[in-house]
Amino acid sequence: MPQTAAHYRSYDGAELAYRTLPAREPGAAAGRPPVICLAGGPGRDAAYLGDLGGLDARHTLVIPDSRGTGASPPAPDPSGYAFPALAEDVESLRAHLGLDRFALLAHDAACATAQAYAALYPHHLTRLVLVTPGSRLQGELPGDAEEIFESRAAEDWWVDAYVAAHSLPDARDFTEARALLRRAAPLAYARWDAPQRAHAATEDGQLHPVPRIAFWEGVDDAARRAVLDHLRAVTCPVLVLTGDRDAVTGMRAGELVAASFPHATVRPLYDVGHYPWVDEPDVFRPVVEEFLTRGAVP
Repeated sequence: MPQTAAHYRSYDGAELAYRTLPAREPGAAAGRPPVICLAGGPGRDAAYLGDLGGLDARHTLVIPDSRGTGASPPAPDPSGYAFPALAEDVESLRAHLGLDRFALLAHDAACATAQAYAALYPHHLTRLVLVTPGSRLQGELPGDAEEIFESRAAEDWWVDAYVAAHSLPDARDFTEARALLRRAAPLAYARWDAPQRAHAATEDGQLHPVPRIAFWEGVDDAARRAVLDHLRAVTCPVLVLTGDRDAVTGMRAGELVAASFPHATVRPLYDVGHYPWVDEPDVFRPVVEEFLTRGAVP
């Protein structure tokens, strides 16, 4: 079935966009609510998620465009791009869809949004899937991503990607940052073959500077700690996926994120980078499907 595009009214009256990918296998999603899937970046168009390696075969996916990305309008104030505010947009989408409880999947920076949502609205979640998260919310930045990057020094693209990645902090403007990100792109994937190159080529037009910069703005240490305190009361099962070739966030960050929850499992994926559904869709998809359908929901 083709995907459909629609809009919902969020907490402040903004009309935000989302697309729905109905389950392709007849009857596969019967009786199950859709999976809401959040794009990271931060500030990247959700189009890069695609169908998450065919996860839409057995699950209906709802993929919102966060503020200032895709078909959603910009926020009237930069605070609307901060991850706690984006969590309120998720709650508005849930209400619009008429869902009591649902599964939430997030990638990359959106894992912070998903954790903020879980802290505020744990009673609405049946499952939480966090794909290659960073651990900035946890207040720690492990160094294993750099170790993974350096372990790949024999690959053809490595020298240019290394120079670009280490030049990013000194980029003069977002135009220069885009160019550097383009050169550093191979470090995010397990290999640099045609599917990975095609996926990386979309990033240039999908990144938005203000939503990206404002994602962490205005969230002080007290607010961050409050989120972490509330995560200890989240009762739904949590799956954290990491990739052994992820030179963006590494693997240890996922362990720190999982430790914030009482019922979390870390599942390392091998020969996988920051985008596991691109590198190994036939590994990524069954792991997520099994978690989403396992046993009775508490």
